[in-house]
Amino acid sequence: MNIRRVPFDHPDAVKLNDEVQAEYDVRYGDGGDATELAASDFAPPSGLYLIAYDENDVPVASGGWRSQDANDEGNLDGDAELKRMFVIEQMRGRGLARRILAALEEDARAAGRTRMVLETGTKQPEAVALYTSSGYEPCEKFGYYRFHEESLCYAKALQVP
Repeated sequence: MNIRRVPFDHPDAVKLNDEVQAEYDVRYGDGGDATELAASDFAPPSGLYLIAYDENDVPVASGGWRSQDANDEGNLDGDAELKRMFVIEQMRGRGLARRILAALEEDARAAGRTRMVLETGTKQPEAVALYTSSGYEPCEKFGYYRFHEESLCYAKALQVP
């Protein structure tokens, strides 16, 4: 598996984002995640977007983080918000999400971020299992879906060396 940094508007990132949006629509309805994201959100040093490619150079998994500081959506200074973690169905269960998550945490820590936060939902038990087994704990809700009943928010302190 080859994990590469790519811009959020890279064609492979767009393809995987379309796939994750379709999955959100199946699980929750309403056409997917309405959170506004821009390519610039994931530009280093304020963020990062990664794609994992298989041996045939096919994009199979993605994930990114973007800087957040105290705002009216519940973020705190020093937050790094995890976004668009996704593994295509045929590649699930092989540890790809865990590898991408670790790389994103390491990069956010190196960028001086002090906490990784994420929002997922009640209809994504696989995501909840990944995050809780990786040291994430429930936190105060934040972000676009903070008032939605199906929203679940988690956080993990990033120990800056």
